Amino acid sequence: MLVLAALAALWRYTPVAEYLTVERIREWARLVRETPWAPVAVILAYTPASLVLFPRPLITLLIVVAFGPWLGIAYAVTGIMLAAMVTYYLGRALPRRKVREIGGDKAEALGKGARRHGVIAVVAFNLLPVPPFAVQNMIAGAVRIKVWEYALGSVLSLIPAIIATAVFGNQVSAALDDAAEVSWWAIGAAAIGLAIFIYFGRRWAAKQINR
Repeated sequence: MLVLAALAALWRYTPVAEYLTVERIREWARLVRETPWAPVAVILAYTPASLVLFPRPLITLLIVVAFGPWLGIAYAVTGIMLAAMVTYYLGRALPRRKVREIGGDKAEALGKGARRHGVIAVVAFNLLPVPPFAVQNMIAGAVRIKVWEYALGSVLSLIPAIIATAVFGNQVSAALDDAAEVSWWAIGAAAIGLAIFIYFGRRWAAKQINR
């Protein structure tokens, strides 16, 4: 809510609205698509973004607008999984004491859950808001959860949010070409579906971790 309020104020009280015109956004998207190294750059961007807690869905949205839904999803999943694996192995390299300091009081509980439940625990941790994505991955690495369990759990937990973001990004692209082409039904269905998934997913995740 604070981010949305800040963006609204930025749009209202600064010259941003004069620069972010439809024509300029289209031109930006075209330049990104035509830049040979752009896919590599956007994939690599997820790793530093996860370390500084920059919102990943915003990067995904920009990627989908630039490359379209299919390539956007492919690049987003690749980038997020690369960030997940980097932070996972960072957790394996750091002393457990340091990981506990980073993760706080939740670190030990999450570590025990990861050792007991494997894939289920990774999915559950990614559905809960605390600790952040990078910290969860470091904890998973520190407690030596199996790499394949960690990777599979991470992919499964990403799918709903990635699909919802891709739908929204695709509609943003349609709006840039012709506002009449926007499907509000698709946007509403994606938002409602994601909200339902998050609500029930977090309830399920809390039960799994508390077992």
